[in-house]
Amino acid sequence: MQNTAIIRRIDGELAWYPPGASAGAHSLHLEAEQLALRAAISESRIVPIFAVPGGDVRLLSLTITAPEKRHFSKSLPFTLEEELAVDVDELHFASCEVAPLEYAVAVSSTEHMREYANSLASLPEIGQWIPEPLLLPWQEGEWCLVLEAGVAIVRTGACDGFAIEREMLPAFLAAAQADNGEPDAVIVYGEQQDEDIALLPESLRGRAQWRRGDFYSAMMLAEQPNPALNLRQGEYARRLPLARWWRQAKVAAVLFAVGLALHMVATGFDYRQLKEQNLALRGAREASFRQVFPRGAISDVEKQLRNQLGALSGTGAASGFASLMERVGKVVSTSKGTNIVSINYNAKADEMRLNILAANYGEVERVREGINGAGLEATMENSSAQGERVRARLRVRDRS
Repeated sequence: MQNTAIIRRIDGELAWYPPGASAGAHSLHLEAEQLALRAAISESRIVPIFAVPGGDVRLLSLTITAPEKRHFSKSLPFTLEEELAVDVDELHFASCEVAPLEYAVAVSSTEHMREYANSLASLPEIGQWIPEPLLLPWQEGEWCLVLEAGVAIVRTGACDGFAIEREMLPAFLAAAQADNGEPDAVIVYGEQQDEDIALLPESLRGRAQWRRGDFYSAMMLAEQPNPALNLRQGEYARRLPLARWWRQAKVAAVLFAVGLALHMVATGFDYRQLKEQNLALRGAREASFRQVFPRGAISDVEKQLRNQLGALSGTGAASGFASLMERVGKVVSTSKGTNIVSINYNAKADEMRLNILAANYGEVERVREGINGAGLEATMENSSAQGERVRARLRVRDRS
């Protein structure tokens, strides 16, 4: 953890170990140290970790069943209720999965958690609160023990350990032997070798490897906690820095709001003007329509005027029919006793079919030849006798 800064409570006051510190902990009671810590965090040169006092945390292991996993976080306090002497409502629980259906659990009082939050409030956000024992180095088959003034901090597993008064260390180590079995080695960090080794049960003294150093000396040899049993869970989970984001974006947000308001006002003003212009145009259009049609309903002014104009000016179809009818009518009118019974005009083909009633077949043929002589093409489609007269049907069109 070479780029990690550890913040601890030493003798009731906060202190920190800068990366590579050789002069021990630096008290954060000094403003200069606070500024140095803030600068290192803001520049992302370090990863800050708050070392939760080992004496304030109890580390437990828990194995669950697959159905219990779904509601594990909610049921955890009640699962451990019988193992704890304090009401679960006064405790804070954190957990991490170390293997399928196996969890490491850290339990601390809510009072201690509030104390930590208050004492760290003046510092930049610290996302990891890790129990002190889990910051010590550890590998399979070894225990790590740090002896400080009046206190012993012990790590016995990946997520197992404790902190206890020195006088009670032999009893706790013996209990750990009974629970976890004999370790291959016990790494001891302290200042007085003989006195430190004497604190171990006799069965462990032959396996002890004593080294001069303190908590930070041991921690420098440790890897980043993995998995990290972080107490910042649940109510104390890391929150998004909404307040800080708001302070940074407040000016831009205000300017955007003002710009949006001005845009909405301008849009409303333009809409009102366009609405008034539309009403004026509709009034003028209806007034013009009434000049042509003083009476009658108004539905679609433009369509009504176009239809009326077409009726007045005529269309190509109407002109074609008139031309055919004029020439056919002249021919039929010269044949005495011949009458046009019906006319069917096809505008698309520009041709007509007419039924005529003549005195005899000769008159029918004379009418047909007369139409052909008028520059048209007349074709007899059928004819039949109707009493003493003859009924015939002719198809007439322009000669192409």
